[in-house]
Amino acid sequence: MNPIRILLVDDHEMVRLGLLILINDQSDMEVVGETGNAGDAVLKVERLQPDVVLMDIRLPDQSGIQATRTIMTRFPKTKVLMLTSYSEGDLVLDAIRSGAVGYVLKQVGNQELLQAIRLAVRDEALLDPGIAARLISHVRASERKAQENAFRGLSVREMDVLIEIARGKSNAEIAKILNLQNTTVRNYVSSILEKLGLANRVELAIYAVQNHIFEQYER
Repeated sequence: MNPIRILLVDDHEMVRLGLLILINDQSDMEVVGETGNAGDAVLKVERLQPDVVLMDIRLPDQSGIQATRTIMTRFPKTKVLMLTSYSEGDLVLDAIRSGAVGYVLKQVGNQELLQAIRLAVRDEALLDPGIAARLISHVRASERKAQENAFRGLSVREMDVLIEIARGKSNAEIAKILNLQNTTVRNYVSSILEKLGLANRVELAIYAVQNHIFEQYER
């Protein structure tokens, strides 16, 4: 069985040296190249065709995430495993969206890193346990913010009307529930459609439910 061919991308020479010693000591792996910047990483992937790239995020010329995106576009068979000190939720999500197959912190133990490389070459996604819970919290916070922004710009009365639309009420029923004139309800509906950029009340109802209107604004 051919060894896993690995390219190291990190701007700290001592980090690359430590990784090289660790990896080359394994019978099923070998380091085929190393570099300290993103641009050269792309060139080396083209020339060396490694199975796995160990990619840092902070590099002097451009981010490892940008380099990963380029590599995934041009060389989709190569697997990129992010190996970095940064655990911010936005960076993790951007790395995954760029095509990275895994995200591991540099504080990880040697055996855990080697296992991550073996998983990466099999295209099995891996997220460092140290950031998994933090990422889930970050995603949930982002979702809450997006939901809150979904109805930004609507007045309190417009929200009342939209809630009833989401319940499937007609304009006449909404007028009765909210003690409004039918024409007033129609005007509110038109205003809501315009503000949200939607075409009809069916789209309004779907949009409202998808953005959890009842949980946020139930009277």
